[in-house]
Amino acid sequence: MSLQIESILIYSLAALLCIAVVAVYIFKKRRESRIVDGKIMKAKEEGMHEPVSLHPYVDVNTCIQTGACVAACPEKDILGIRNGKATIINASQCIGHGACFHACPTEAITLRIGTEKRGVDLPHVNQTFETNVPGIYIAGELGGMGLIRNAVEQGRQAVENIARVLNRNHDASYDLIIVGAGPAGISGALAAKKMGMHFLLLEQDTLGGTVFTYPRRKIVMTSPMDLPLYGRIRLYETSKAELLELWQTVLRKNEISVTENTKVDSVTSEGTLFRVKSAGGDSFTSASVLLATGRRGTPRKLNIPGEGKEKVAYRLLEPEDIAGNNIIVVGGGDSAVESAILLSDHNNVILSYRGEAFNRIKPGNSETLKKAMQEGKLDVRLRSNLISIADKEVEMTVEGASEQVKVMNDLVYIFAGGELPSQFLEKAGISITRKFGETVMKH
Repeated sequence: MSLQIESILIYSLAALLCIAVVAVYIFKKRRESRIVDGKIMKAKEEGMHEPVSLHPYVDVNTCIQTGACVAACPEKDILGIRNGKATIINASQCIGHGACFHACPTEAITLRIGTEKRGVDLPHVNQTFETNVPGIYIAGELGGMGLIRNAVEQGRQAVENIARVLNRNHDASYDLIIVGAGPAGISGALAAKKMGMHFLLLEQDTLGGTVFTYPRRKIVMTSPMDLPLYGRIRLYETSKAELLELWQTVLRKNEISVTENTKVDSVTSEGTLFRVKSAGGDSFTSASVLLATGRRGTPRKLNIPGEGKEKVAYRLLEPEDIAGNNIIVVGGGDSAVESAILLSDHNNVILSYRGEAFNRIKPGNSETLKKAMQEGKLDVRLRSNLISIADKEVEMTVEGASEQVKVMNDLVYIFAGGELPSQFLEKAGISITRKFGETVMKH
């Protein structure tokens, strides 16, 4: 009998231990879910819950809450585990690298562009990156993939696809013209060099594309990538200067030149060939074209009196060289906030934004902005609009003010985004469609 009682006690203790372990596990998971719920609520309040571009979509019927997707994402709080399933938290901060997609062991994640409520305009391209116009290809940010690694990979693949179908018995000056010397364009040029193609690399500004417009001290987040004629590159955190130096070294080593300050005005078909014309009047012919210009296109302007003055700029290149000025930065995105914060170290800076809150910025920028405001380093004016720019002052409206406000000013930086070059694309015959939550990558 005593042996039986002892067995009952042992089994009872084991059962209690199991119950305790399960209870602790359930308590821990519920606590983690509550934390994620709080983050989602905060993201919704700050307008960061809805995605603005490429983002993960979780199939809750397939997800088994391994947490691999959360661990794989190098960004902060894009994904979390709630009620035993992966869920999106700060979707607007997703940069579309797809690390979560590759990490998921049950293939529960797909990558989508746009949502049911918010559409994203994208040019039509097929799986080879060719548009509806045979011979014209698109790679990188313009096609919806903004991450440097993705752009590099697409640029390489697009040129490999071009080389596969290219008929080199043509009368054009070039086998290929690449428009845009950003990551996709550089990778495409290296691939073209590797394949012995006669090509031309055009850039409306300077080598680096969008990367060149980053402030000097901004950190560029990227990941390992394979660069044609160079090999494997492992970059997790690097400065703009270091990244540009890498591009320059690779191009110089492979004797590839960039025709800078040459903005392409049009691409038109001439039989089986294409004529590429620049805004400066230059004209080239090619058997194929790769558009790797990015989505920003031409910087969006405010269209107000005085915007053409020399003191107005649409990018910040050397913030450390600017001191002792009265500056107005216009915009509500990361570029505007980062530039305003950098300039506030040695200048009097007003950050003007027409919205009610900065709901499109990264969490780190949000925290830094709050700190700068608390320390009085930055004058933030929400629900405000510039209406005119003069030599020594600007005039603006601020919601709640009874009349227009004039402030002393030396420099104006406008970060109102860029306009998708729809007219340019449509002139070339390329179709543009609005994507509402369409899957662009699945297992």
